[in-house]
Amino acid sequence: MNYNKAVFVKSAQKISQLPADSNAEVAFAGRSNAGKSSALNTITNIRSLARTSKTPGRTQLLNYFKIAQHHYLVDLPGYGYAKVPGEVQVDWEKTLSEYIETRPQLRGLVLIMDVRHPLKDQDQQMIHWVTSQNLALHILLSKADKLTRGAAANTLLQVKKDLDLYGDLVSVQLFSSMKNTGVDEARAKLDTWFA
Repeated sequence: MNYNKAVFVKSAQKISQLPADSNAEVAFAGRSNAGKSSALNTITNIRSLARTSKTPGRTQLLNYFKIAQHHYLVDLPGYGYAKVPGEVQVDWEKTLSEYIETRPQLRGLVLIMDVRHPLKDQDQQMIHWVTSQNLALHILLSKADKLTRGAAANTLLQVKKDLDLYGDLVSVQLFSSMKNTGVDEARAKLDTWFA
C-alpha cells in the first residue's frame, strides 16, 4: 500500500458528514497529546499530513485521508483533555462512540498511547469498548525514543501481558515518530486490515 500517497479529503464534525462511499477505513485514536497526528504523519511519510500541535485537544474533527482508491485513514479527536470545555468533550465522546459502533467501513482501530504512561483508565475503557464491538485494535506505544531500549522492551512486555485476555483482537508494538521505530510493523498491520 502506498501510504506516502495519502491526501486529505475532508473533516467532519458529525457522523452525517462522513464520506458516503463504502471504502474501507482504519481510525487512529488516543489520549490528547499521545502522538496520534505524528504517528499518522510518520506512517504516511508526509510530515504535514495531519496537523500536529503541542496543544492537547487540537484535533476536534474526524479528519479523512485517502490512501489508494478504496481506503481511508481517519484521525479521530483525542480524548481525556480536561481543558476542553465539558460540553465539547461530551460531544466528542458521543460522536466517537457513534462512529465506532455504527461505521461498517471501519476495519480496525489504531490506539496510540505514550509508552511512559500506558493503559491509563481512559485507554483501558477504550480498549474494552472497542473489543466489545469485536473490532480489531492495534496499540502503538509511542515516544519509545524517550525510554532506554530495555525500559521500552519491559513496558511492551508488561502491556502485552496485561492485554492477554483480549487474545488476537488486540496487538501491541513500540513506536517512535522521532526515530521511525516500528513504522514497517505498523504499516504491515494496516495492510492486513485493508486486505
